[in-house]
Amino acid sequence: MTTRQQSGAQSAAKGIASIAGQDAIELLTADHREVADLFEQFENLSDRAKASKQKIVQKVCKALLVHTQIEEEILYPAVREYVKDLADQVDEAVVEHAAAKDLIRQLHDMNPDEDLYDAKVKVLSEEIEHHVEEEEKEMFPKLRQSKMDLDAIGQELAQRKQELQSTLTF
Repeated sequence: MTTRQQSGAQSAAKGIASIAGQDAIELLTADHREVADLFEQFENLSDRAKASKQKIVQKVCKALLVHTQIEEEILYPAVREYVKDLADQVDEAVVEHAAAKDLIRQLHDMNPDEDLYDAKVKVLSEEIEHHVEEEEKEMFPKLRQSKMDLDAIGQELAQRKQELQSTLTF
């Protein structure tokens, strides 16, 4: 590899690192806060704010679809490899993701003025809150103590997240 190629490769690596700027846990926790904030915004809207509700739900659903995909593609396989005693918790998380994705599909096919729209958003919010609590209080502390390279995984998560955000539509 020439010096110019090495420099280009180093620049690309630095570019990916700057995309992340966070380790895996920091990135995922920031995602959790973003979605919690969006759910709170939804809760604070009046029943008549249908267009605003729909925009927020679209943001929530897209964020959740991206988040669940990067966890399932990158984080959970690494957790299974490095922290074997979390295998059952990873299985539960995957099932929780499936339940969330089902509600997301239902919300995608609905309008905010339909019966059960707000209820489905509320249930999704509660399911996500439960999932986040388990990850942050049970899984993430164990990951911090493991031999996982959380910085490298954070870079992978950030890169994949960026790719999905630019291609995924809701």
